[in-house]
Amino acid sequence: MDRLAINNILKVNQLESELEYERATSLYLKLRKTEEDSSAYTPIREYIKNLILKYEKEHWTDAAKITDEQVKASDLAERLVSAENQFNYKRRELIIDRLKQSGLNENDLAKILGHQKAYTLELINGFKSFSREDILIINRLLKIRLKDLIAPFIKQEKVAHIRKTLKTMNNSKIKLTKKDFDFMAG
Repeated sequence: MDRLAINNILKVNQLESELEYERATSLYLKLRKTEEDSSAYTPIREYIKNLILKYEKEHWTDAAKITDEQVKASDLAERLVSAENQFNYKRRELIIDRLKQSGLNENDLAKILGHQKAYTLELINGFKSFSREDILIINRLLKIRLKDLIAPFIKQEKVAHIRKTLKTMNNSKIKLTKKDFDFMAG
């Protein structure tokens, strides 16, 4: 479950990391445009703003307590969220372009996927994650490569776990480079 997916955000009591902070900030900004089209997002955006302000107050207001590790984590989170946003934007543009080439629109795609139009727009805009089946349908229907539909990012906690585990395996012939699990490598 993605804690910061639009359908889960109201269940989040606090942001737990720099990455969540950056993702919440990004979602807050993206919802500004969406909020103009639908006031249904106003309470969600207000809730996100409060989460952001609470996190900033707890982690960034006292300059004497800000560590080099905290700054590094913030920089990494900012780069990761930027890469995620770039991927989602390119995927969105590709889907919309292929729909137009096919004589279809987002509403038609919603019907094909069996979703409501609003839900499909949230998927296309990256507010929610596509299901595996949705990705495969879009791949086959619109002839979009899977690598252009599936974000190439692995959660940083999982990357740390993989690196740590491989170090303990004496017989492993796997040799990783920094780029193998770098989120930018995709």
